[in-house]
Amino acid sequence: MSKDSWNPQQYDKFKSERSQPFFDLIDLLRPVSQPTVIDLGCGTGELTMELNKLCGAQSTLGLDNSEEMLKKAEALCAPGLKFEKGDISEWKNPKAFDIVFSNAAIQWCPDHPGIFERIRDSLRPGGQLAVQMPMNHDYPTHTLAAEMSEESQWLKLLQGSSYKQHKRMMSADEYASLLYKLGFKEQKVYVNVYGHILESREGVIEWVKGTLLTFFKSRLSESDYQKFIKEFRERLFERLPDEKPLFYPFKRIFIWGRL
Repeated sequence: MSKDSWNPQQYDKFKSERSQPFFDLIDLLRPVSQPTVIDLGCGTGELTMELNKLCGAQSTLGLDNSEEMLKKAEALCAPGLKFEKGDISEWKNPKAFDIVFSNAAIQWCPDHPGIFERIRDSLRPGGQLAVQMPMNHDYPTHTLAAEMSEESQWLKLLQGSSYKQHKRMMSADEYASLLYKLGFKEQKVYVNVYGHILESREGVIEWVKGTLLTFFKSRLSESDYQKFIKEFRERLFERLPDEKPLFYPFKRIFIWGRL
């Protein structure tokens, strides 16, 4: 069983860069008077608080399965804003919400067709979904992580659990087709590339420690994880240019629909 490896401090090292897609996702929402809102994969809650405010929500619920993240989020609870522990891959609450929002979370879940169907079922008539997910699985960080997880020495330490998150993702046209089949009358689906300027290649390592590499941290002992990081860094730097600053292109998919 994997342990909770989410570290709010590590994740927040690139807080402004991670926040911009959230605000771009909010911009896709149509104005609704005092909507009921849920944020699937709310993390530390700061952005859920912004979502609640910017939507003028009657109520907003943040849902996450990381106790470490929720410890920070609980301090933000206020009238109309609360946080709960829950598994977003199985979540469903029929016709309970005007807006189902998820920023950089569903990519970790299996069965995307099933998740989007449950989101559809949880929306009221005229309700909206807004989902953003990283889609950088063809970048060297992700291809290397997938390769290493399949190598015998690491696969054994991972107890046979290789990194397959990228295989859960669908293509942009597949998500668009799915929304149509689920009955969404309007939709926008597109991929955006965010260009991040990092001081050096080391910044890429620090970035993925807060996301991608949590898969390995949650499944390896601390000593084995440190060995993994050392080998990962050495092999990644063979694939990335040694430039200062380093341009780090990061793709994200945006999915909006209205019933």
